[in-house]
Amino acid sequence: MIYTLVENVRSLFNVGAIFRTADGAGVSKIYLTGITGTPPHREIRKVALGAEESVDWEYVEDPVALVSRLKDKGVSIVVLESTQNSQPFDQVEYKFPLCLVVGHEFNGVSQEMILQADQVVSIPMLGSKISLNVSVAFGVAIYEILKAYKQPK
Repeated sequence: MIYTLVENVRSLFNVGAIFRTADGAGVSKIYLTGITGTPPHREIRKVALGAEESVDWEYVEDPVALVSRLKDKGVSIVVLESTQNSQPFDQVEYKFPLCLVVGHEFNGVSQEMILQADQVVSIPMLGSKISLNVSVAFGVAIYEILKAYKQPK
C-alpha cells in the first residue's frame, strides 16, 4: 500500500493537483495535516476534477502523532525534501507499505517530520531553482515509488 501525508500545503490548487495525481497513481489514502485545506472546496475540486471523492482521505491536525501511528503499523515513512542527507529519489530502495510526505510550498517538510523519516529523498535540480512546485514534485516521486511497488518481489 502507498499512502501520502500532505503537511501544511497552503494552496488549495496544489491540494487538488495532489488528489488528482494520487488517484492516477492508485494511492490508498491521503492524510491532510496542519494548515492544509480539505474538501469540499471549490479550488480543490477545480483541479482534482472529482478525485477528492475517489481517493480516501482524512484530516489529522498533528502529523507527527500520525507518523508515529503509521510506523507502529509497519509503514515506512519517506519524506520528499532536499537536505544534506537526502538521497536521489530514483536511486533508493523503497519498502512497503509506504507513506510519502510532502510539505509546505516555501518551507518544505518540517524538521520534526524529517526526524521521523525512515528515508529522506529529493529530486535533483539542474537549473537555477532549488525545488519544484509541491504538486509537481509529488507527481514525479509518487510515480517512481509506484514503479518500485509494481516490480516483482
